[in-house]
Amino acid sequence: MTRRSVLLIAVPLLLVVVVAVTAILLVGRSGGKGTDATAADAPEPISTADLTDAGPGSLVSAVKMPDFDRTNFGRSIRSARVLYRSTSGDDGAPTVVSGTVFTPIEPPPPGGWPIVSFGHGTLGWQERCGPSLSTTLLGQVDAVQGFINRGYAVAMADYQGLGAPGVHPYSDAKTAGLNMIDAVRALRRTFDGVSDRWAAMGGSQGGGAAWAADEQAAVYAPELNLVGAVGLSPAADVAGLVDKAVAGTLTIDQGPVLQGILYSLARLHPDLNLDDYRHGAAVRYWDVLSSCGGPDVHDRTDAMKALGPNDFTPSSDAAADLLRGYLTAWALPQRPLSAPLYVEFGSDDTFIDPAWTRAAIARACALGGVVDWREDPLAGHGDVDWANGLTWLDDRFEGRPVANECA
Repeated sequence: MTRRSVLLIAVPLLLVVVVAVTAILLVGRSGGKGTDATAADAPEPISTADLTDAGPGSLVSAVKMPDFDRTNFGRSIRSARVLYRSTSGDDGAPTVVSGTVFTPIEPPPPGGWPIVSFGHGTLGWQERCGPSLSTTLLGQVDAVQGFINRGYAVAMADYQGLGAPGVHPYSDAKTAGLNMIDAVRALRRTFDGVSDRWAAMGGSQGGGAAWAADEQAAVYAPELNLVGAVGLSPAADVAGLVDKAVAGTLTIDQGPVLQGILYSLARLHPDLNLDDYRHGAAVRYWDVLSSCGGPDVHDRTDAMKALGPNDFTPSSDAAADLLRGYLTAWALPQRPLSAPLYVEFGSDDTFIDPAWTRAAIARACALGGVVDWREDPLAGHGDVDWANGLTWLDDRFEGRPVANECA
């Protein structure tokens, strides 16, 4: 297996996914993978969970995951499915988000287990698409196991509207970033022996979320000690999708991404008329393209192949401007970084144009902060090598010097 072996191919739905981390991470103890069966019995509460608070990151519930706990890996760690309070990045409204939290089972080191808040890639945009609902975490279990093997506790947000009621704002990195921060708080309220030192790391949608978590941490969670964040193939700014839709130059990978964004925005903003943006196969296969489970998901690959270059062309300049405005409001950066950021992306990325990522990095540098970044001339989107990011992350916890490409 190579360092670019694929981790997150969990269901046929995946679009913007997929990170290459398994071979790098899985060093240490072995563990089996579970199945996607769900337990019929009511889950048992976690006895150590503190449910007394009511602010962001406080717990609504923390319960065991019976099917996961029966796997080889599940038996070797502490784990819980959590419902916790968080915040919408759009309007600051309080929300309830689901996720999973994990720690090694051994006695913690002095100061407690350091934390990685892991941001998963695209898994869908409906409630059923939350990884906490799956025994395999919808393909993320190997990443969790890898971080555990490296000596980290792990928090993984499902993100707003995935796994728990609500609307998932797909490509709203700030909301997902706040969810990642609050997952760290939820972990610390679920299990003892956990440090306040943490890092954010993710790929694709999760890469943008990790970047946003870095921006928001200093003002949103000053009680926590963020050492850095890693965004691989990050979905930092996708507003350029609108101009490509107008020109009919969306790649075959970008059409389904824009479909997911439109699906989310139409639920969030009643003034957005989907029929101003979807045509041809996009109309015919809309429900199939929106699925992440059930019978429709098996037809999803064929539906994506049927999409044409003009199937998401805005019907007017006003429609294009409306969509562009929403995506620009979600784009990163939004504020200066709280801690050093590492970004790596591929020159052949067909989901997120590399020029968009380079421009977002330049804007982040202009706002101030430390950014270390690398563009891999041989990589696309899902095959970016995680080795550099993992080494960089380890170095932040060890307090080693960091390069600043902004200087």
